[in-house]
Amino acid sequence: MASTGSTSFPKWQLAILLGAPLAIGLGYLYLRNRFEDPEKKKEAELKAKTTISLDNEENAKAPENAIDRAMKLKGAGNRAFHAGEYDKAISLYNEAIEACPPDRPVDLATFYQNRSACYEKREMWDQVKEDCTFALKLNEKYVKAYLRRSRAAEKSGDLVLALEDVTSACILERFQVQSSLVNADRILKALGRQHAREALAKRNPVMPSKHFIKTYFSAFSEDPITKIILDDKESSGFAKAKHALDAQDYESVVNACTEELDADGKYKYEALLLRATFYLLLGRHEEAQEDLGKVIDSDASTKVKVNALIKRASLYTQLENTEKCLEDFANAAQLDSGNSDIYHHRGQVYLLLERMDEATSEFAKAVELNPDFSIAYIQKCYADYRHAQLHKNIGALTQVRADFEKALERFPRCAEAYILYAQVLSDQQEWGRADALFDSALAVDPNNATLYVHKGLVQLQKSTDFDKAVKLINKAIEMDDKCDFAYETLGTIEVQRGNLRRSLELFEKAIALAKTELEMTHLFSLKDAAAAQLKVSERWGLDWTVS
Repeated sequence: MASTGSTSFPKWQLAILLGAPLAIGLGYLYLRNRFEDPEKKKEAELKAKTTISLDNEENAKAPENAIDRAMKLKGAGNRAFHAGEYDKAISLYNEAIEACPPDRPVDLATFYQNRSACYEKREMWDQVKEDCTFALKLNEKYVKAYLRRSRAAEKSGDLVLALEDVTSACILERFQVQSSLVNADRILKALGRQHAREALAKRNPVMPSKHFIKTYFSAFSEDPITKIILDDKESSGFAKAKHALDAQDYESVVNACTEELDADGKYKYEALLLRATFYLLLGRHEEAQEDLGKVIDSDASTKVKVNALIKRASLYTQLENTEKCLEDFANAAQLDSGNSDIYHHRGQVYLLLERMDEATSEFAKAVELNPDFSIAYIQKCYADYRHAQLHKNIGALTQVRADFEKALERFPRCAEAYILYAQVLSDQQEWGRADALFDSALAVDPNNATLYVHKGLVQLQKSTDFDKAVKLINKAIEMDDKCDFAYETLGTIEVQRGNLRRSLELFEKAIALAKTELEMTHLFSLKDAAAAQLKVSERWGLDWTVS
């Protein structure tokens, strides 16, 4: 599986770097740490207890026997509910609502909320939402009503309301109730997937940055396309495509490949493979899969077919089809067991799946077959680190550090060596050395905008210096306006700083650059969480902006 070129780590690792629980945590962590100050809390509690507006003052104090009767009816309704007599309970709660004096809004809210519990048992979702809405008008900080309406909204397909309500509950619970956090995470993933599918259906493919594409191709040591040397006089469609590839004129590659195919040219299979590769990079997955399938089922050379199998396996990973992914890798190994790219990219898949024993074995095989391929060598070091960390093997961790040091000596021009070692050292809280290694990577690869993002993350980890981190990440965006990693990271930082509107703009920019449904789902989850927090904050008059 080819390196993405934006970051050497899966997306979830960003959340870990910023110390966030679950997908929702990137923003919610900040709100939890800066929850209501004492004065606002008192005001909110007072507001929850105040009377609703009345038509005339004569109703300001109801007779004592009215509330007593209402409470007795509620008690009888509760007993009926626990006995499973939901229709009887509904009738009793109806009477309690009728009997309740208007100057007891908190009690009245309880009656509505209890009746909604009966409707929930009956799976009458509209009635559940209606009663919870009444309860929340009477008591806007009623956690049970938010959670119940969230469940009903989720069941009836209104995921936006479901997320907004569970967000309200999480804030009121100060993020201490795990079940609410799990519910929020589940809703976020479902809503993110829904939004991703809607966006993918109407998105315009965006060509990644030149650095991204160059990095992608560098992850293949046995790429049959880049190894082809053509005569300068060659004028075929494939020759044009190869020339465009070498000149980084990437926008011209697909059309030139199509020209070769239309002419049924000598390099038609190579043209199919190259066109499929750019369809992958553009996020045009159905077309990529079709072209790769044609290559795999053809009489193309073994190297071409194996490269196509590796790339289709990568595509299946993005489509979350692990079984077909591993099947393609197995078929590739049967065709050419000595091809190190197979084991290198399969090792990356196992690393993403956190199958560490298999990951380390695959990388070891890749390095054995091609010991001079720097990227596989470095990623083997990183896989060994993850394996040692998982098993808390101190001796192995020490050996990994020594291996990284040797790698720097052996491959001083490989930016990936500095980047992955810096990530390991950041993990070990050795911020100074990590930052210095990112600087060394910049000296080797000065056009790599993601390195400034990594340096920004080091500042966050080292000293929680938001301003310095933001400055560095903005520099990455100035260098490469297609750096989705920068937009995503900056968006999460702005959520933590309380700049929710700004975070929404940044997540939207990252979404426009996403190439897979998996990536887009993740980004929409971040955006949807921020949007829900913004709506709740505005409704309650909360201001989380860092001053």
